[in-house]
Amino acid sequence: MEDGGEDDMGDITLSLLSSGGPDDDKMTPEEHIAERKGLLYGLRSYKFKDVFTWQLFKAIAMGQCLSTLICGTAVTSQYLATDFQLNTPMLQSFLNYSLLCLTYTTILICRKGDGNILQILKSKWWKYFLLGLVDVEANYTVVKAYQYTTLTSIQLLDCFVIPVLMVLSWFFLKTRYRPVHYVAVAVCLVGVGAMVGADLLAGRDQGSSANILLGDGLVLISATLYAVSNVCQEYTVKNLSRVEFLGMVGLFGTLISGIQMGILEHNELANIQWNWKLGLLLAGFALCMYILYSFMPVLVKMTSAAAVNLSLLTADLFSLFFGLFLFHYSFSVLYIVSLVVILVGFVMFNAVPTLTLAPAAVPQPEDGHVYQGSDFEVTSTEPVTPQGEGEEHCDSNGLTWREPTYNQLMSGEERGTRL
Repeated sequence: MEDGGEDDMGDITLSLLSSGGPDDDKMTPEEHIAERKGLLYGLRSYKFKDVFTWQLFKAIAMGQCLSTLICGTAVTSQYLATDFQLNTPMLQSFLNYSLLCLTYTTILICRKGDGNILQILKSKWWKYFLLGLVDVEANYTVVKAYQYTTLTSIQLLDCFVIPVLMVLSWFFLKTRYRPVHYVAVAVCLVGVGAMVGADLLAGRDQGSSANILLGDGLVLISATLYAVSNVCQEYTVKNLSRVEFLGMVGLFGTLISGIQMGILEHNELANIQWNWKLGLLLAGFALCMYILYSFMPVLVKMTSAAAVNLSLLTADLFSLFFGLFLFHYSFSVLYIVSLVVILVGFVMFNAVPTLTLAPAAVPQPEDGHVYQGSDFEVTSTEPVTPQGEGEEHCDSNGLTWREPTYNQLMSGEERGTRL
């Protein structure tokens, strides 16, 4: 826009604050080209050094470390179930949430100002209560599903978390995916299929088949709850803080899991025959979960919740590799193929950045602009002269604006634009 000609500017309306609008208005010319060229653009427009960056290698390494931690929880849980006949998922979750509460909630208690736990609870306690409830029940339902359905069903249906997560990210985080991201997800799911195929060929279709429909339903519920929790996690760590997320999840997770443990598992707890091996396994499980919860927000902030969940698809493979030595599983070359395919899909997903819709940048108008309506817009460049129509306001920058009267709103005059 040229500097001169105030008469030309007087007829132009500039929206200063908008929370929506067409996607095209938020994209750069390069992003428009990317959308038109689709997948080919995503694959051809990046050089090798632009794709395989130190950031990507760090994300891959951290993702596989998190997968190893999940493997640790699976191995310890299997030992608890087979050697000690201990089936107490709420007890195991309670130990994890208690560790989070002792560390991160304590940090929030020691903080001053708006980051203090009292200030957070005053304004957002019910939000974090719901988040803690979702997280606790996501962990509980997937463990419960093992009593009713097979391992194969759980491995396949647990991938449902990824499409649900992408849908939730689209609507609530305003994330826009390119065609290459959908192809990357499909590649990762092919890798999971290879892993499940190897299990079937090896005759390792463990689990129960007492009520497959109920078990499969529990897995889908768990995947949906995990997706909700992950989206909330991504929003919190990218807009607020990792400590706040972990501290509040630890607080409410401890309360909810403690109450649920007392209601559902009091008989099992009373019959536990304690010894040092059992205590060591419970401590190992709790420590793996604690480290997983502590570092997963770091990777989510580096990449996204969807990318992290793609990386975690290798967790079952690490469990299989450990099972070769601990539980004498049969080896299949398909396990290696599955690992490679999943990692290729993860690299594809992170090679091309996603788009995130954001509110339009707020321009800085010259003194004398008139702001009208609830979502302010510039409708004139002339200085304001009070006319007795609506209350007049002046902000700290000296800009004066006037609220429209009821009659003006009803007649359509001086109406702000809400996008």
